[in-house]
Amino acid sequence: MKKPVALAVVSVAALALAGCSTTPAAGEGEDGTITVVASTNVYGDIAAQVGGDRVSVESIITSASQDPHSYEASARDRLTLQNADLVVENGGGYDAFIDTLLEDADDVHTVTAVEYSHDYPDNDGHEDEAESEDDHDHAEDEDHADHDHAEDEEGHEGHNHIEGFNEHVWFDPHTMIHVVEAISDELSEIDPDGAEEFAANAAELTADLEGFEADLAGIEATSGGANVFMTEPLPGYLAAAAGLNDVTPEGFAEAVEEGSDVAPAVLLQSLEVIDSGEVVAVLTNAQTGGAETERVEAAAADNGITIVAFTELLEDGSSYSEWMSDAIQSLAAAVQS
Repeated sequence: MKKPVALAVVSVAALALAGCSTTPAAGEGEDGTITVVASTNVYGDIAAQVGGDRVSVESIITSASQDPHSYEASARDRLTLQNADLVVENGGGYDAFIDTLLEDADDVHTVTAVEYSHDYPDNDGHEDEAESEDDHDHAEDEDHADHDHAEDEEGHEGHNHIEGFNEHVWFDPHTMIHVVEAISDELSEIDPDGAEEFAANAAELTADLEGFEADLAGIEATSGGANVFMTEPLPGYLAAAAGLNDVTPEGFAEAVEEGSDVAPAVLLQSLEVIDSGEVVAVLTNAQTGGAETERVEAAAADNGITIVAFTELLEDGSSYSEWMSDAIQSLAAAVQS
């Protein structure tokens, strides 16, 4: 990941980040709570919301200065995960350090978010078990595949992701509904006495996610087909769910994500796209960038095009639900203006 660049980041309203604490030793949290370890504070907050007071959560990646793609786990991280009852990771090569740590962990319940995405290449067609228990109809075409961690992942400079797959699934409400359910199910297996509480908490978060799906459908109804330029794949799921048309020349976003230089011809084509007058918004990752993204952003500013910057991690004091809501509202404001 290249050095972060300064951007006018869309403000994120703050709510309390519940349940995040240092994981106590001996594999159990304070007062006998379930010990949960999350790869990033996004998944840590989700687990904390579902688990409530019955869980103690520690997120390994909490700062924008830490890149999950290339993060090298410490001895402390290894001990933290070995003491976990449940591990929640993104998967898909995004946080591959978790897969390395899991190799030395025994009897740890694991939820891997990408496995609940219908776009995931390793999805082998097994129907998601959660579907038969759901009262909502979001999962009719979703599959859940069990697989060895990090299998079929291709290494890149600073990355270890699956070619052609957008691993940023936390921006896909449809997928995250299943992730929330899976966390609830795993916690219930660990602590059967808390099953009813976990299910109720999961239902509240699922309602938020269903609301986000409705919000994105609303954007599609009013602005579907509008052209957007994405400097990095991060907001891809939001843009797709909103029915927006990604006109980024092939190779630009991929190079930025990989921390590589954008080919001169691709950069020239990108600037021509920005200058065409057909792009309504430029969507960026506030945590990555370089000279090429700065050129695109400058061109967008010159053309009066709104720039919306998204982040990969929660800011201090913010919750997943509020963070997602602000991201979607910012996207709506940009493409509907």
